[in-house]
Amino acid sequence: MFDKLNNLGKKREPFLVISDFLALKVEVISLGELHLHDIEFSIDEDYTFKKHNELFIKEEPDFGAYKEKFDKVIEQIKSGNTYLLNLTAPTKISSKLSLKEIYKIANAKYKLRYKDEFVCFSPEKFVGIKDSLIETYPMKGTIDASIVDAKEKILSDKKELAEHTMIVDLLRNDLSMVAQDIKVKKFRFVQRVEAGTKELLQVSSHISGFVGDNWHERVGDILQKLLPAGSISGAPKRKTLEIIEEVESYKRGFYSGVFGLYDGESFDSAVMIRFVQKSKDGYIYKSGGGITLDSDATREYNELRDKVYVP
Repeated sequence: MFDKLNNLGKKREPFLVISDFLALKVEVISLGELHLHDIEFSIDEDYTFKKHNELFIKEEPDFGAYKEKFDKVIEQIKSGNTYLLNLTAPTKISSKLSLKEIYKIANAKYKLRYKDEFVCFSPEKFVGIKDSLIETYPMKGTIDASIVDAKEKILSDKKELAEHTMIVDLLRNDLSMVAQDIKVKKFRFVQRVEAGTKELLQVSSHISGFVGDNWHERVGDILQKLLPAGSISGAPKRKTLEIIEEVESYKRGFYSGVFGLYDGESFDSAVMIRFVQKSKDGYIYKSGGGITLDSDATREYNELRDKVYVP
């Protein structure tokens, strides 16, 4: 399937690509055939935010179950098998709205509705490629914006600094597999994100590299080497993926995968977070956060809960 991306890129033919977390299920759709599929997407960095009421009721995730998984991750960190792992969990939610209606109402830079299966509304770019440059903006670090001195607290938090530094190093290493002259253009800047009825501050960095003018015919190879996304897996990536499979005890599926648009001149993509999935038992919202040795279970659990919202 990644060869198909290379061929489309070589012909400069626009496409939409959707990949699950492990890049085992990858769907490539020529934009000329998009009307044949029950899929909607939007990529808009300058969207206009429109307030809305809460769209669903969520059940509180079981803290005991989360703590058990958290403790297993800490054991793996202490054993030296991983030093950063993005631990996720499903939360049951109920809503009278359809996925189409949720998609229409949600505010996000990146939105995707995939048939009657899931919808995501992501604030996180995966990679963007334009001219001869590839760029990524890893997000790590979240705090409730209503907390007094929230920005200063998140930026001065040693645990958050360590976690963010790890993910930046991981993404620098990942980009070095497909590009040269890797640079951290901006380290740890804060963005305000509308999170349903509250606002969050999230910390990002900006990393870039040189991919050359012939990247179009290699766009599939580039994507394949970068998946799964480092910001929602961990480091070292290969071993951490094994631990995620063992600890999380559910299938992420398309959650924390990526979707991207190639328009013939540039490529833009997002990590599929902020994710509502339809199941036989109703809606499930999948969310999570990075765990390091200094992480606190209660704090991480609360962050997981805070990320269950429609922006």
